[in-house]
Amino acid sequence: MSMGDCKSMRPEMEGEDDLIAAARNIARALGSKKNLTDGEREILANLGTQLSTMISLSEKKGEKSGDIEDRLNSIQERVMSWEADQSMIWNSGPNESLEYVKAVDEARRFVERLEGLRLNKDDQEYEVLQKAYDVLQTAMARLEEEFKYMLVQNRQPFEPEHMSFRSSEEDIVDGSSIISFGDDSFEDSLQRDSVSRASEEVIIDLVDPDVVPELRGIANLMFNCNYDQECIQAYTSIRRDALDECLSSLEVQRLSIEDVLKMEWGCLNSKIRRWVWVMKIFVRVYLPSERWLSDQIFGELGPVYLDCFVEASKPSMLQLMNFGEAMSIGPHQPEKLFRILDMYEVLADLLPDIDGLYVDEAGSSVRNECHEVLMRLGDSVKATFSEFENAIASNASTNPVAGGGIHPLTRYVMNYLRTLTDYGETLNVLLDDSDEGDSISLSPDTSPTTEEENKSIDTSGRISPMLRHYRSLVSTLESNLDDKSKLYKDASLQHIFLMNNLHYMAQKVKGDELRLLFGDGWIRKCNGKFQQHAMNYQRASWSSILSLLKEEGIQNPGSNSISKTLLKERLRSFYLAFEEIYKCQTTWLILDPQLREDVQISTSLNVVQAYRTFVGRHSNDISDKLIKYSADDLQNYLLDLFEGSSKSLQSSSRR
Repeated sequence: MSMGDCKSMRPEMEGEDDLIAAARNIARALGSKKNLTDGEREILANLGTQLSTMISLSEKKGEKSGDIEDRLNSIQERVMSWEADQSMIWNSGPNESLEYVKAVDEARRFVERLEGLRLNKDDQEYEVLQKAYDVLQTAMARLEEEFKYMLVQNRQPFEPEHMSFRSSEEDIVDGSSIISFGDDSFEDSLQRDSVSRASEEVIIDLVDPDVVPELRGIANLMFNCNYDQECIQAYTSIRRDALDECLSSLEVQRLSIEDVLKMEWGCLNSKIRRWVWVMKIFVRVYLPSERWLSDQIFGELGPVYLDCFVEASKPSMLQLMNFGEAMSIGPHQPEKLFRILDMYEVLADLLPDIDGLYVDEAGSSVRNECHEVLMRLGDSVKATFSEFENAIASNASTNPVAGGGIHPLTRYVMNYLRTLTDYGETLNVLLDDSDEGDSISLSPDTSPTTEEENKSIDTSGRISPMLRHYRSLVSTLESNLDDKSKLYKDASLQHIFLMNNLHYMAQKVKGDELRLLFGDGWIRKCNGKFQQHAMNYQRASWSSILSLLKEEGIQNPGSNSISKTLLKERLRSFYLAFEEIYKCQTTWLILDPQLREDVQISTSLNVVQAYRTFVGRHSNDISDKLIKYSADDLQNYLLDLFEGSSKSLQSSSRR
C-alpha cells in the first residue's frame, strides 16, 4: 500500500471514529432519561444495533488474525456476566439492555464471519466457531427468557367497557330439563336474544405499549440470529395462554362434544347465550387486538406476524367452534331451534370479520373450520325444523282437553311460529328448496292483499320458503287437532274444541308478524272454518231440543185441538233437556270473551226466541204451574255456558 493510500484512509477512519463517538453520545443521552417515549425507545434499540455494526466494521479494518479468540472471549464475558445474575436485563435499565444487545449482535456477526470462512474441523478457528455457537445459543436462550417475561409481566387486562352479560339467573328459562313439546309454559319462555350487527372492530392494548419497541427489537435480533422458530414458539405459547385466560374470564369452559351432549337444557341454554355474546366480543375486539399486537412485534419481518397470530389464537377459536359443532350434531328438539338460530346468525354475521383476520394460507384452517361449523348449524336448523313438523303430526293424546278448550299443542305451535318470524331472513335462506321447483299459485282466499304481504312472494310468483313451511306446519296442526277432537264423545263438544283452537290460530296470525306472512286471505279462510264449527255446534246441541217447541205432534188425535197432555209433556221434556245441557255445557270452556259472548248470543237468539214464541202461542192452554222458566230466565241461564265451572238448575229455582 502506498503512502498516498494510507493518507487517504486516515480521514475516512477518523470520520468513522467521530461518527461512532457521536452515536455513543446519543445513546448515552437517551439511556439516561427516566421516561422514554415509544419513539425514543425504538430509536435507542435500533441505534444500539447500528452502533455495534459500526464498531465491528471499524475493528475489522485493523484486526489481526490473532485477535479473533480475544474478541470472542470479550463477547463471552459480557454475555455470561448476566447468567449469574437472577435479575432480568430489561428491568435493569436501558443502558444494560443496550449493552447486552450490542454483545449479542457482535456474537452474531462473529459467527457469520467465521461461517463465511467455510472452516474444516482441522482448522484452528473451527473450535473458536463452536465456542461462538455456544455463546450465541446462551444469549438466545436468555433473550427468549427475557422476551417471554416481558410478554407476561406487561400483559394488560382485557376489560372492554362494553363487556357485560345479563345475569343468567333472571333471563334463562327456568328448569333443569328441556321443556316438553306442547308445554303451556313454553309460551312465556319464547324470547330471542338480539344479535347486534352494528358492532365495529375495536383495538385495545393487550400488552403495555411502552415495552412493544423492546419486544420488537428482541424479535428482530433473534430472527437475525436464525433463532426465528424459538422466538415464534415463545410468543405463540405466551399469547395462547393469554387467549385461554381471556375465554376463562368470559366464563367460557373447555367442553368436549360429549360434555355438551350430556348437559341439561337449563345449563346448556345459558352456555349457548354466553357463546353468542362471547363470539361478538372475541371476534370484534380481542382477535383484532391480538393480530395488531403480532403485527407490532413481527410486522417488520414479513408475513410471519400472521403465522404468529394464527398459531396463538387457533386453539381458542377451535374451542369456540367445537361448541358450535356439538350443538349442530345434538338431538334436534324443537325447543333448541331458537338458540341454534342465534348461533347461526351470529357466526354468519361474524364470518366476514373472521375471513378478514385469518387471511391467506396461514389462516385457512381456522377460516375453513368456521365455514364448516356455520354449514352444520344451518343443516341443524333445517333438521330441527323438519323434526318440529314431525312432532306436530305425531303428537298423540289419550285424554281430551277439559271443556273443549285450547289445546297446549295449539298454543305451543302458534307461539313458536310467531317467535320464528324474527329469524325470517335466515329461515328463507336455509329453508329454500329451490330444486323442488315449488311454484305455488295462490287461490283468491289466500292471496296477499297488501304491499307488505307481497314480500312473501318473489318475482316469479313463488311464495317464500318460510311461508311455504309455515303453511305446511299449520295444515299439519289442523289435521292433528281434527284427530284430537274425536276424543270427545259429544259431537257438540268436538265442534267447540275445533272452534276454540281455530279461533286461537286466527287471532295469533292477526298479530303484525304473522299477518304480514300469512295474509288477510288466510285469516278470512280460518275465520270461516271456526264460524262453521260454531254453526255445527248449534245444530248438534240445540236442534233436538228446539224440535220440542215445534207445533207438529201436539194435536189431539183426529182433531186440530191442542192436547194439553202432550203440551205438558213437551214442556217437561224441554225443561229436562235444557237443564241437562246447562249442567253439561257450563263446564265447557270458551276462553276468548268475545267469542264466548258471540256463541251465547247466537244460542240465545235461537233458543229463547223459539221458547218465547211457543209459550206465547199456547198461553191459554198452559197454566202458570207448567211454566218452570221464563224467557228471561233462559236468556240469563245461557250466559252461564262455556265458563268452565259446573252448575246445575234446581227444580225449584227461579231467577
